[in-house]
Amino acid sequence: MRAFEFFGGTTVILVPDNLKSGVTKACRYDPELNPSYQQLASHYSIAVMPARPCKPKDKAKAEAGVLLVERWIMAKLRHQTFFSLAELNHCINALLTDLNQKPFKQMPGCRLQWFETLESHFGQQQG
Repeated sequence: MRAFEFFGGTTVILVPDNLKSGVTKACRYDPELNPSYQQLASHYSIAVMPARPCKPKDKAKAEAGVLLVERWIMAKLRHQTFFSLAELNHCINALLTDLNQKPFKQMPGCRLQWFETLESHFGQQQG
């Protein structure tokens, strides 16, 4: 839910990994979702289409994003001590803002501009 709030709404289709806590039975066309995950999807009126098992191409962009966050956010925070979750979240938010505004090397713009151009309007329709 916090991710949906961060993005300003939801998408039409959610493509998660085939995590056991979310997908009871993996199937490309009719996956069986955990009841609470299904309730979440129903509440937000979104379709859940988990990535195909054993198909790394389905998750390439997400995995690259995880690596990017590990390098640009977690690595910068690894030697710091935080005394509250709020303090940690504040630091993560600041670094995430910097990361999303960092210009691309190979393409024009930054992640924030591309999100606002390509995806943001979908969230506003559904949110």
